[in-house]
Amino acid sequence: MRIEHVAVWTRHLERMRQFYQHYFDARTGDVYRSANRPGFTSYFLSFPYGGARLELMGLPDLAAAPGGPAVGYAHLALSLGSPAAVEALVARMRDDGVRILSQPRVTGDGYFEAVIEDPDGNHIELTV
Repeated sequence: MRIEHVAVWTRHLERMRQFYQHYFDARTGDVYRSANRPGFTSYFLSFPYGGARLELMGLPDLAAAPGGPAVGYAHLALSLGSPAAVEALVARMRDDGVRILSQPRVTGDGYFEAVIEDPDGNHIELTV
């Protein structure tokens, strides 16, 4: 068994697609437009080294997300392959104005990681 994909709701489908393409070299297929659910569109994103895909799903009338931790999604972790790759991407993102929640570091559980926010405020853990 394996995780095939993780799905994230967004009100700004194209902005989110461009973010993941720009910073993570994600490849996207064609946009899907539902014939049964008016306004529903989505993209599946694949990453260079394989693994689970990310589905970005959009609806124009999505409710705002509640603030703070809650039951459910916590973060998406993306492995970049090396501490140097994590540090370089965080530096690039910082220069571009992406919100950095925690700088590259070794955590108490031994991971080398940093945490950033995507354009919708989802936490993305960048790790080795």
